[in-house]
Amino acid sequence: MFRAGARREVPDFSCYPDLVVIMLGMRVRTLYGLKILLGLNKPIEWAGRSRPKGLLHYENRIIYSLRPAHVGMRWYWSDIHCLEAWAKTEPHHEWWRTFLEDSRGTGFWHETYHMRGGMEAVYVDMPQPVGLSAFMPMLPAHGTMMSRYRATATSSASNPD
Repeated sequence: MFRAGARREVPDFSCYPDLVVIMLGMRVRTLYGLKILLGLNKPIEWAGRSRPKGLLHYENRIIYSLRPAHVGMRWYWSDIHCLEAWAKTEPHHEWWRTFLEDSRGTGFWHETYHMRGGMEAVYVDMPQPVGLSAFMPMLPAHGTMMSRYRATATSSASNPD
C-alpha cells in the first residue's frame, strides 16, 4: 500500500484553530476574458507577496483546465477576520465591485472552508457548475462572505472570536 520508508506526515491543526482555507477560480468565457485573466497574474501575485495580516500561505496558478482557460488559487488564513479585513482593502475591494458590475468575459468562484465549522461559497457568471455548485442546489447570493459564513456555521463556530 505505501512504499517502504515513505515519509508520511499530517498537519498539527491545533496550531491554527481558526484556520480558513479559500479556494478561488476564474474561467474564461470570451476572448476578452482571456485578456482579463492574463492581466490579473501580477496583481494577484503581488497581493500574496505583500503578506497581508493573517495570510499564512498562498498558492497561485492552479490550473483547472487549459481549454477553456480556468485557473485558480488557494490561500490559507489564520482566521476569518483577517480574510474579511483583507477583502475590504484595495485593490481587492475595487476589483470585486468592478467585477460584479461587469465580469468582462470571465466567470469567478470561491469556496471558503473554516476550521471552526461552516463553509461559504459564491459563483458569478460561471457557465458550468464547479466545486460545491456541481452537486448542491444553488440560491441567489446575498450579503457578505461573513454573513454567508454565519448562516452555515455550527452554533459553536458561529462566533469565531
